[in-house]
Amino acid sequence: MKLQFDISPVAQARPRATRMGQGIRLYDPKKTAEFKKGLRLLAQAEHVEPLQDALRIEIWFYRAVQKSISKKEHARRITGIIRPIVKPDVDNYIKSTLDGLNGILWRDDAQIVDLVAHKCYAEHPRIEIELEEIS
Repeated sequence: MKLQFDISPVAQARPRATRMGQGIRLYDPKKTAEFKKGLRLLAQAEHVEPLQDALRIEIWFYRAVQKSISKKEHARRITGIIRPIVKPDVDNYIKSTLDGLNGILWRDDAQIVDLVAHKCYAEHPRIEIELEEIS
């Protein structure tokens, strides 16, 4: 199954903390929380039953090209000659995306046994996911 979500990838940020009586409550920063909520809504619109078995997943994170570069450099990035080696790290994109899709595309992200991720530039930021159940 291959899915595309028209949403700009957002990296998982460090959790924030607040005091709650005697304890501490951890929560996602606003940008991360809004991304996860938006991704969940897009995934729910696909009307897919959560997968139950072990999963192999490949994810492509397409991020926007910086506006402050030349047209020549812009073209090199869009065609894939130049790949993004700047922050945020691909593992932080993975974390926020998998957390956002928990319970929608799969029961729990612990089911993922194989994972490949790509970070690329694109004119239209998006996330593409290819899922395969391993039985």
